[in-house]
Amino acid sequence: MPHPRLFLLALGFYTRLPAPQALDYKRLPEAAVYLPLVGWLVGGLSALGFYLADWLWPQQAAVIMALVAGILVTGAFHEDGFADVCDGFGAGFDKQRILEIMKDSKTGTYGMLGLLLLLSLKISVLSSLPAAVVPWLLLSGHSFSRLPPLLIMRRYDYARIDNSKAGAAVFRPSGNNLLFAGSLALLPLLLLPAICWLAILPVLAANGLLGRYFYRRIGGYTGDCLGASQQFAETIFYLSMSTLWTFI
Repeated sequence: MPHPRLFLLALGFYTRLPAPQALDYKRLPEAAVYLPLVGWLVGGLSALGFYLADWLWPQQAAVIMALVAGILVTGAFHEDGFADVCDGFGAGFDKQRILEIMKDSKTGTYGMLGLLLLLSLKISVLSSLPAAVVPWLLLSGHSFSRLPPLLIMRRYDYARIDNSKAGAAVFRPSGNNLLFAGSLALLPLLLLPAICWLAILPVLAANGLLGRYFYRRIGGYTGDCLGASQQFAETIFYLSMSTLWTFI
């Protein structure tokens, strides 16, 4: 069963928020089960950023400020992974080349375009929804979108033989781990209308397809793939919520 101190490890690794230094970093891989709880904090701060900015500026500007807040809290951790995946899978033709490109610290054309389109989608969708619901969507989106990476970790193997990526990527969650993380991920959805739970289905379906795509191309996943999975899931979640909101 996950230990509370693992949450502090997750907090220190996945965000730039202060965390105690005297922690057992050998257990960092296990801390991934607390990703949804980290999402509570990131989503909560993003929601606060939106709420405050919405008092001063148009909703679109407030949405951008909310995204900025989330990026500042995480250090663009997942966005960086998404950009690397766009570059690697966009320009690479075989496993070795894809992994080499993703390991490169430079962001290429595919990564830049991918991030631009991803952020544009988030801004467009969240700006079109009622301002009163956006903070709750940010909280739910950040929390739930951190469950799909764990599902990929559960099903597939780590693709880098040399284990050069962050140690937190090499971990296969147990059924109990997923039950624990899933409970944390879904809890914020209780703050939304019941119909919003339907947004879970397209997110899980898209994540399943993404995991299979990674498997076909590189035989598994990398840390960058997990970051891309989170960003992909968050965006699909907002798009699904936008569709469902027409029935509310």
